[in-house]
Amino acid sequence: MSDHLGVAGVRFTSASGRDVESGLIGWVSFTIGGLLLIDAVTLRRTREGRLTLSYPCRRDRNGVDHPLARPINDGCRRQLEAAVFKALGIATEGSRDAR
Repeated sequence: MSDHLGVAGVRFTSASGRDVESGLIGWVSFTIGGLLLIDAVTLRRTREGRLTLSYPCRRDRNGVDHPLARPINDGCRRQLEAAVFKALGIATEGSRDAR
């Protein structure tokens, strides 16, 4: 699966039942442009029921999170989520269905 952003090689690993109850659906990895692997991204359900991708980060000794990779703005986030969700066969916009 590929798209105009060059998102390809999308893979999904399901979370356990207890994790799913807390909103974690699973983990996603994908490549961008055949050059960059984005790994350890979580697929989560927000409290409002929306599906979203959360990108990995490093937490410093002061408890501040520093993203390892992330979309540069909300528009890019939406485009990446749409491409990944499409590759995973997940309906978007108001859908409560996840894998």
